[in-house]
Amino acid sequence: MSGEKSLNPDFRPKFRTELSVETLVEQIVAGNRTSLAQAITLIESTLPADQPKQEALIAQILPYTGNSFRVGITGIPGAGKSTLIESLGMKAVNLGQRVAVLAVDPSSQLSGGSILGDKTRMENLSRHPLAFIRPSPSSGNMGGVARTTRESMLLCEAAGFNTLFIETVGVGQSETAVHAMVDMFVLITVPGTGDELQGIKRGIMEMADLILINKAAHQPERAQLAKVQMENILHLFPSHSSNQQVSVITCDALHDLHIDQVWQTIKDYQTNVLQSGYLSKRRIEQQVYWFRETLQHELMMRFFHQDPFATQIKQAENLIQAGKADPYRAALQLLHHLFPQS
Repeated sequence: MSGEKSLNPDFRPKFRTELSVETLVEQIVAGNRTSLAQAITLIESTLPADQPKQEALIAQILPYTGNSFRVGITGIPGAGKSTLIESLGMKAVNLGQRVAVLAVDPSSQLSGGSILGDKTRMENLSRHPLAFIRPSPSSGNMGGVARTTRESMLLCEAAGFNTLFIETVGVGQSETAVHAMVDMFVLITVPGTGDELQGIKRGIMEMADLILINKAAHQPERAQLAKVQMENILHLFPSHSSNQQVSVITCDALHDLHIDQVWQTIKDYQTNVLQSGYLSKRRIEQQVYWFRETLQHELMMRFFHQDPFATQIKQAENLIQAGKADPYRAALQLLHHLFPQS
């Protein structure tokens, strides 16, 4: 898959295979990249006929998962997330680690098309034999992650990749989804005109385990000012859930400025959360989160697309469009009708 081009997902090859799920799992565990790519494509499928295979695939690969360190990378548009991931990824593979990058690209709200250009921004890493980069369209999902990002992450772990980077679209409407699938949540910003903090929500900063001021080489004074501002704001927040101080580091991935310090900070964090037991606690909490998210998603899908729910919803929508019903009252009446109180 290292030669995969950046294409609109409508034209991306749909890897269909007649292999059984059992055989596919065996090949993934053996490190077969083609099988891994096929499995991710299967997981991304929205065809109802593929759902039984998807469920069987995830169930069978679960015993081979959990042996990686998962790093989520988010930040404002243009912060240099892809460049930073390539710099950190190259350090990891040069140390013999196997690196997988799940790069979620923005999708058009109208056509569903996606740029899928992260491989062109990670040119060196994408060619390395110990690295695997998979761009996926966000398909408009909130939080900047694809609906199937978590499942794709598990497949990469089963294939033996022990360092995972999840690159998001940017600072989205709900970064909770990112935080709830990674072990370390990294926020990237850049030095600007003094108002760079205005575009970053407090909730995202509170979730961050590490904050990076990237592109600092050409604006060292502004980068240092942004660092001081970030540190001052962090002092106003409650104690971090990991009981570790959140580091703020100025760096420049393009010019390899302080990237060694960033990498060492990530490794130190990994060691600390493993030894303290925080990593296990965090992953258990994430399991509960994803149980609820999956339950909510499946209920929504069945509620909107299966009769008798779909028919009654459509009837209510027609009344609203005709001006014969109020949206709020129509919704409550439908819910009371479908789920009468005992």
